Amino acid sequence: MNYLAHALLAGPLASDRVGGVIGDFVKGPLVPRPDWLSTALADGVMLHRRIDSFAEMHAAFRRSRSRVSEGRRRYGGIMVDMFYDHFLAAHWPRFSTQPLTAFTAETYRLIETHGEPLPEAFAPVFARMAAQDWLASYRDSSSVALALGRMAQYRLRQPNPLAGAGEELLQEYAGLETDFLAFLPDALAFAEQVRRAR
Repeated sequence: MNYLAHALLAGPLASDRVGGVIGDFVKGPLVPRPDWLSTALADGVMLHRRIDSFAEMHAAFRRSRSRVSEGRRRYGGIMVDMFYDHFLAAHWPRFSTQPLTAFTAETYRLIETHGEPLPEAFAPVFARMAAQDWLASYRDSSSVALALGRMAQYRLRQPNPLAGAGEELLQEYAGLETDFLAFLPDALAFAEQVRRAR
């Protein structure tokens, strides 16, 4: 799952939503909890990790990964995460009564006003994310393609085949969309179950 899906699946608690968005920037074990990380934020990061594990094992998510071309299969998880954020943004009213732009603005505000330390590496990413409203921009498939291109250029070891990966969203659009619509209700139920069990 990527930023938008993690923000939605985190549920109503601010610390869970912040933890969900920063989850990929928190490295290493959470037990024992790192000194800089509050218990509430650690719970949000743990929820993020449990959702990622759930996704990796879900039949629909695995089907989506199998749709990725062989040359890019190693990065299939990253691609499907981004593709699913596109479908979530495109189908947003099915999954939330709050308008997408209101939800994304609230998410940026929760992160910006969060009083506790966040991972240093997240700060420059968040500045661009909020300024360019990455979360809502995923509605447009060209924004997903642009994000994958940036990732290929700046975040992954060179050389890598991720440049141009956005074309695979368009080539496999119907199948990926079907997979996503089978996956997300299960992910929502799983995330709620995890939150209630804490």
